[in-house]
Amino acid sequence: MKKHAKTKILATLGPATESVESLGAIIDQGVDAVRLNFSHNDHSYYEGVFKTIDKVRKEKKLPITVLQDLQGPKIRVGELAEKEIELVSGETIEITTEKVLGTKDLISTSYKPLPEDANVGDRVLIDDGLLHLRVQEKRENSVICKIEEGGTLKPRKGMNLPGMRLSTPSVTEKDLADLEFALKHDIDYVALSFVRDSNDIIELRKWIKSKGYDIPIIAKIEKEEAVLNFEKILAHSDGIMVARGDLGVELNPQAVPIIQKNIIRRCNEVGKLVITATQMLESMINNPVPTRAEASDVANAVLDGTDVVMLSAETSVGKYTSETVNIMNDILERAEANIHMKKRIKYETPQSLNDNILDALGKGIAKMSDQVNVVSIIALTEFGNRARVISKFRPKVPVLAISSKFEVMNSINIHWGVKSIFYDYMGKEDDAIQTAINYLKEKNIAKDGDIVLVTMGRPYTKEMKETNLRFIVV
Repeated sequence: MKKHAKTKILATLGPATESVESLGAIIDQGVDAVRLNFSHNDHSYYEGVFKTIDKVRKEKKLPITVLQDLQGPKIRVGELAEKEIELVSGETIEITTEKVLGTKDLISTSYKPLPEDANVGDRVLIDDGLLHLRVQEKRENSVICKIEEGGTLKPRKGMNLPGMRLSTPSVTEKDLADLEFALKHDIDYVALSFVRDSNDIIELRKWIKSKGYDIPIIAKIEKEEAVLNFEKILAHSDGIMVARGDLGVELNPQAVPIIQKNIIRRCNEVGKLVITATQMLESMINNPVPTRAEASDVANAVLDGTDVVMLSAETSVGKYTSETVNIMNDILERAEANIHMKKRIKYETPQSLNDNILDALGKGIAKMSDQVNVVSIIALTEFGNRARVISKFRPKVPVLAISSKFEVMNSINIHWGVKSIFYDYMGKEDDAIQTAINYLKEKNIAKDGDIVLVTMGRPYTKEMKETNLRFIVV
């Protein structure tokens, strides 16, 4: 098995990677986590996918992080009377909420509140923004639009309503049914689509807890409202996905690079997981090598400070899945080797005392590992907090997290620079450390004479009788 980069690779599973052999192959090439896109397929299909993931975990004796991506209220054009129709620039077209077979004069939409939510002057974009319409008139069950940028329209194409304040909730009944199903299969993260403000995260977290679960929520930033409300969304989420595909349709594509950099910077400052997604090696769906621009895009995401880079169609339906992951992993390692190009991060101090103590300890461990020139950091961790906070401060060496909980291993495995292994009885600390050392030698990370830094236990504060002092125990 090849050496994995510190920046993690999240691969979307699909027909090209749904077998034990194909999933095992991309894991060998550098994949750390898998994304299950619930916009496609049903629960019976994913029953098989979960079994495949579990089998590969056992065969490889490795943690594999599983992220469920909820569909959200996907808005689409309805069926057409023909295989395709031509929309002519300068002409008008009516979009109705009634179920009709579309023509060049009248098409339907799956979004029923459109006539209520739309205002004259609002844009309607179809097929990833290739077709541009502008609302000219509102009617009871439809809107009349001018075709500003025409082209060929096919059935069931996606529809974006940028800038329109939508009344529909971000979580649909389908999403809740999908999430309840996936929770029973021990997913590690859930990605929420269509996020507009922090209340979307708060309400979903309440629902998850009502079902007796507590899993991290990743907020997908893909709407203008989410960009405007980003700070509150960041405060209430466990991580952020820069969903550049829809974001580049909702906003101008030229705005996305700066938004991406700002989001990654803020996530780094507060120590929250950040995923850069969409079209990273898009040409490798059909080609064995990426474009130079794609290679630069992946490398720049690393230099910006992303924790994770994501592959979509490249691994779900692509022809060169293993080659794609191999090349991406190589790009990541080359970018990470340029230490002098890393930016300085102005880390934000946590508000609570206990979190601040843990944060300071993580910063100290990362700094000590660099100064003492260790080859690895071993973190004995029950809940993964210590490994996560060390990762925040980007040590030069890998962090080997040892846990007795499989769910903790899978969760922290997606964090930058962290590799987790299982040890069933954490009470025997010397034995756990020896297990980690054996792993380091086996993977040629450490050799006789090297220095390894070991950290264990969560720091805490303690109040003593007959004194006003509080003691910090580390």
